[in-house]
Amino acid sequence: MHAPSALAPAPRRARRRWRAGVVLAALALAAVLGGCAALDEQQRKWIFQPGDRTWWGGAAAAEGMDDVWIAFNSPAEGNAVRLHGLWLPQPRADAPVLLYLHGARWDVRGSAPRMRRMHELGFAVLGIDYRGFGRSSAGLPSETLAGEDARAAWNWLARQRPGVPRYVFGHSLGGALAVQLAAAVPDEAGLIVENSFPSIADVVRTFKWGWLPVAPLITQRLDAGARIADVGTPVLVVHGSEDNLIRPELGRELFERAREPKRFMLVEGGTHHSTNAVGQAQYRDVLAELFGLNAVH
Repeated sequence: MHAPSALAPAPRRARRRWRAGVVLAALALAAVLGGCAALDEQQRKWIFQPGDRTWWGGAAAAEGMDDVWIAFNSPAEGNAVRLHGLWLPQPRADAPVLLYLHGARWDVRGSAPRMRRMHELGFAVLGIDYRGFGRSSAGLPSETLAGEDARAAWNWLARQRPGVPRYVFGHSLGGALAVQLAAAVPDEAGLIVENSFPSIADVVRTFKWGWLPVAPLITQRLDAGARIADVGTPVLVVHGSEDNLIRPELGRELFERAREPKRFMLVEGGTHHSTNAVGQAQYRDVLAELFGLNAVH
């Protein structure tokens, strides 16, 4: 569910494949006759679409960023994990820090344009690849495993910038992971979710075949809507008015479930891929208003 920035719209084929994949994975339960493990594996493949692919604009924007490596032991799998990340520090060591969590399909380089724009707003930015993406440890991502990866990156930032305010940012599928992290940790300064959704089941119901009763069969639910009320710091939900992949009403629904203080920022003309670029000026104003980050101007 992650895609390039405004510079290069994602291929329609990829969008169709993601949409079809979610429902086909759910319907596959009838075919596998109780093969729950196989069903879950297919959903993980279709929803996350892991790999080391990126788009040309992302690769170009990633040039000059610092490579970082984060090692930890996975509680879920019981093995050693090594994550690759891209790091954009600020000249000021006390600048606010942003953990950027990307969506599906492209590796972290695909998010480099968004990362650079958030850096321009005053954040030191770390973006990571979950297991199975880019140069991180091999494996098939899942909601649980990607959540572990996000937590490991969060802890890395705490060690690198002790005492500095840390924010969580998630785009698309990464928005659900950002909510999961922010709801679980006690030390985030704020949460930013862009072009995301309350759950995979909610996304499915917006499709033309959304009346099909597939929701109970979805194993990778990414249920941000059930978690966002547990986030105890300010929440900014951003959505593009022209997002045809994750409709704006889904962002609004996620926002409604959050606690105050919160803001919903609708970016007129923003698509699933261009919202961050089109809404840059709005971001400056809302970051100051909601998080008190006047230094980003």
